[in-house]
Order: sequence, then structure tokens, then C-alpha cells
Amino acid sequence: MTTTHPAPTLTPQQAGTRARQVLDEVARAVVGKPEALELVMLGVLAGGHVLIEDLPGLGKTLLARSFATALGLDFQRIQFTPDLLPSDVTGAPFYDQRTGEMVFRPGPVFTHLLLADELNRTPPKTQAALLEAMAEAQVSVDGVTRPLPQPFVVLATANPIEYEGTYSLPEAQLDRFLLRVRMGYLPVHQEAAMLRARIDRAAPEAVLTRLTDPAEVLAMRAALERVEVSDALVDYVVALVDATRSHPQLQVGSSPRGGLALLQLARAKAVLAGRDYLIPEDVKTLAVPALAHRVSLRPELWVRQINADDVIAGLVDTVPTPATVPTAPAHR
Repeated sequence: MTTTHPAPTLTPQQAGTRARQVLDEVARAVVGKPEALELVMLGVLAGGHVLIEDLPGLGKTLLARSFATALGLDFQRIQFTPDLLPSDVTGAPFYDQRTGEMVFRPGPVFTHLLLADELNRTPPKTQAALLEAMAEAQVSVDGVTRPLPQPFVVLATANPIEYEGTYSLPEAQLDRFLLRVRMGYLPVHQEAAMLRARIDRAAPEAVLTRLTDPAEVLAMRAALERVEVSDALVDYVVALVDATRSHPQLQVGSSPRGGLALLQLARAKAVLAGRDYLIPEDVKTLAVPALAHRVSLRPELWVRQINADDVIAGLVDTVPTPATVPTAPAHR
């Protein structure tokens, strides 16, 4: 850990209040995207990485930079290109002529919040260089393992339109993302409001206030562990994941990591709502973002324009929801 201040202890309610303040601050810069902003905030709270899959020009870079500012996190951006080398991501040793020694020069991955822009435009070898960092929060170069700063969050963007020179992310790397977010175009009236706001402030972007620091972000994450989860809801998460493995339209179902991701995201949803217990709606609303990128459709369905989001949404409608009444810990 690189944080120098002792981490505070937060209750789920306190963490939720702070997270909502961060969301409100980011919303000053990123207009008209409350659902996408909430999903990214949930990913940060749940301690995972976020894949933002959408067309260029929809505010993905602004979103990442705004979260870094409001959360008080160091920020780096990598523009992934076909000629990018793994050492451009992780860093590499270089010869210091003054001392006559080899010195490691850290790459941009040594930060708190990393924007991996257009990750699918770089070859698999460079994509894989990011995989260890995402999975282990460390980098190994020349036999030396170096831990990354904590918290470490990757917001990766990918263009869903297959242009020449793109490399599809392998299933193993997709599975490392806690959730996938799509932003989409603004409604016409909100796009007009965004243009008017740009004219009124007479500056390219809104100036945001730093509300937290790395230690507090870690404390917000730790608060998730105090969210109570009933056995019925654990069984419900498992049932949803298991249903992806036997669905006739899916060639490959979700891995067990999908169940862990869904559970942690649901706990983050509870914290954001100011609760310290889980309810079925927490799970249901996050099933598609948490699971859709972890499954593979049967090839014959591609021409029928069926997508994984629709299949997972259908599973949520068919898998029985537990008829449980949420019980606060004080009554347990």
C-alpha cells in the first residue's frame, strides 16, 4: 500500500453517503449519464475494474478523469495503439549513466486510476501486460515483482464496432472486468442542455472538487464487508450464474468469478442506497452489467441480432426471486 495516512473506519451508511457525494460531483462534469456513473461508482466500491464499451466521443475519458478528481486518486491514461509494447504499460529498466546501474522506470500502470483507452486496438501481448496488473495488483519485470498503488482501478474503453486494426479481448481478460458499462447517446434535450452548459461556464470542462483520498476509498471498500447477505440471496446469485451454463442460446456460461462479481456489486448497491443488508433488487439490477460480458452466444445467433444482454435479462425474469423479507442486522 502506498497510502501514508491511516485508513478510517466507515459504516456502510457513511460509505454510502460519501459515494453519493462523489456521484453528485462527477455529474457536474458528465451530463445525463446517471446510470453509467452509478455503475462505475459501484465498480470502484466493489474493488474491481470497469469495461466501458461504446462509440468514440461519448465522454468516456471525461468520466474517468472526473472520477479520479472527485475521489482524490492519481490518474494516468494510456492510449492503446497497434505498436504499443508491454514495457510501455508496465515500465522497464534503463541504464543510469550517472550511477552505472540499471534503474527501473515505472510505467503509467503505477497509479490509482488508469484509463486504458481503446484497449482492443493493441495486440494481445500488450493486452496481457495489463492482465497481471488487473488480476494481482502487481507488475513483474525482469524477475522482480512490484506492487501497484492501492486502490488500483482500471477503467478500460473498447470500441464495439469492429474496425480494421482491432483485436478482440480474449475471454480471460473480459472475465477480469467486474462489470461492463455502456453509455450511449444523450437524448436530444439533454445534449442541448450540455451544449448550453458549455457556453455558460466559458470553459472546456467543469472544475471538480476533491472529496476523498486513497485511504478513504479503501475504507469505503472495506465497508462492503459489513453488508449482511442472507443464505437465500447467496443461493439466488448461484442460481443466476448456473442458469447461464445451461441456457440453450449460450455456448459458454459465466465462470464462478461472475458470481463473486455479482455479489460484491450487489453489496456496493446496498451501500450506495444507505443499507447494511442485501435485497433481491440489488442482485437483479446488476445481473446484466456483471454477467453479460462473461458469456458467449452460440454463433448462429449473431445473425439474428440477439445479444448477451438480452439473454441475461431474460434469465433474470425466469429464475425465481427469493421471497425473503430483508432483516437488518440488529434484528438478526
